[in-house]
Amino acid sequence: MTETQISAPSTDRRNLVRFTVPGGAVREIEVRYALNGGYAGRDTAQVQHHVDELAALGVPAPTRVPTLYPLSSNLVSQAGTVQVPHARTSGEAEWALIVGEDADDLLLTAACDHTDRALEVHGVAWSKQSAPDLLGDFAWPLADIADELDAFTLKAWVRHGSADQNEERLVQDGTLAQLLPPSYWVEQLREHGLLRPGTVVLSGTIPMIEGVDQFADGWRVELTDPRGTTSRVGYTVERLPEAWD
Repeated sequence: MTETQISAPSTDRRNLVRFTVPGGAVREIEVRYALNGGYAGRDTAQVQHHVDELAALGVPAPTRVPTLYPLSSNLVSQAGTVQVPHARTSGEAEWALIVGEDADDLLLTAACDHTDRALEVHGVAWSKQSAPDLLGDFAWPLADIADELDAFTLKAWVRHGSADQNEERLVQDGTLAQLLPPSYWVEQLREHGLLRPGTVVLSGTIPMIEGVDQFADGWRVELTDPRGTTSRVGYTVERLPEAWD
């Protein structure tokens, strides 16, 4: 009988993300920490209105605005499919700040924070832990774009039905001027000792367009600079079978 060789399990469990950067090179960064900003709009009246809306739906109000939710680092992904347990989950168009080799090596990319809306009423932090943060395919060095960030556009589309139907609806449409800038989070993280290599910070989101069903079969996000260069996130939402309770 031929002896079967069994390979030892891999010890490399690092969560690596890859980005094309200006000039065409590829950066690879190991994600070690993940943080989600929330209620991070610059218009404080609009933020409070959003808090009140969510409270009316049973979502607990934050004790601090803006707020920050730590996540497991393995929730950061660039996958093309997100598996969910039920039909009430949805994404949010955002930017993500990535700390590379040190606190001066900062990159900015598109992001989509997928969230369990049914779980959200029991705790926003819990809902953030139940679904991934998706990152874009292209990233800009933050130092190169810091003076023009407000002119960046941020858009999201949802798809209902199969991908080959190619029927999308715009669900979010705004600019980075609506959100607190990356510099705000950089200073906050530095002050609290959280600006560490491998950290990924999501920005919080812009308002949804009223009347568009966010509980979709697919999400697509684009972050575009004033010259037309775009970072993209795109994924399919796959519903898992019911639990055998």
